[in-house]
Amino acid sequence: MASQSHKIADILLRAIMDHRLVPGFKLGERELAEVFQCSRIVIRQALIRLSDDGLVHMERNRGAFVARPSMQDALEIYDALSLVEQGVAAQLSERLGPAGWAELRQQIERQRVATAEGNHALADVLGQEFHTLLLRLSRNRVMQEIHAQLLRRTTLIRSLVTADWDYCNLLDDHSRLVDLLEKGRLKQAMELTDAHYRAVIRGYVMDRQVFPELTLPEALRPYLSGESGATAKLSQSAPSDGNTAVTQLRPHVHTRK
Repeated sequence: MASQSHKIADILLRAIMDHRLVPGFKLGERELAEVFQCSRIVIRQALIRLSDDGLVHMERNRGAFVARPSMQDALEIYDALSLVEQGVAAQLSERLGPAGWAELRQQIERQRVATAEGNHALADVLGQEFHTLLLRLSRNRVMQEIHAQLLRRTTLIRSLVTADWDYCNLLDDHSRLVDLLEKGRLKQAMELTDAHYRAVIRGYVMDRQVFPELTLPEALRPYLSGESGATAKLSQSAPSDGNTAVTQLRPHVHTRK
């Protein structure tokens, strides 16, 4: 039962990350049990898992809903991300060797190439992976788990926003950060990390939803039928200009104005 609830939680998480289940979406136990052909007890266990990560809000006598974060929630989540990455930066500045610095720069270069080619979805994934790579190179599994949980919660925020940022400046922050850390300029690196996330926050407009609403069976169908590219299908149905949020984890993909 535990394994089944874990798989269901993973599918629901993927649907949230792909913006197929948007903030405020009701996750009815009975309907989910019909979709997954399992008991409501298994569904409840899956929902509790997501609730523990802050992705689902459970209300007494009302049921479960995809969480709907506020601007204050966004501020706190990105403050936490900044603090985690600042702590890791201190470790990397002292411990990382040439191979590690090279791996970070290779990641940045892949992101630059994707951005130059106009492959916004790939560039955004690579931008998120840069932050994940920072945590992996620290070899601190606890910090990696905390960071991953915070990143998952940012997916909800992006479901509520339009974006108005200088994306190339955000991308350039990655390169500058690696340079500062390798030179041991830790104070400047930590200040840059904080400024990077504050720039993200300043671009958020949390007054409209930019992804289509689907019924529960429609939202989950790609994951149950073995279809791939659910995110790509959604992105094809929405405009890809500078005023829409992309469907991946970090918004680093538009060209400099």
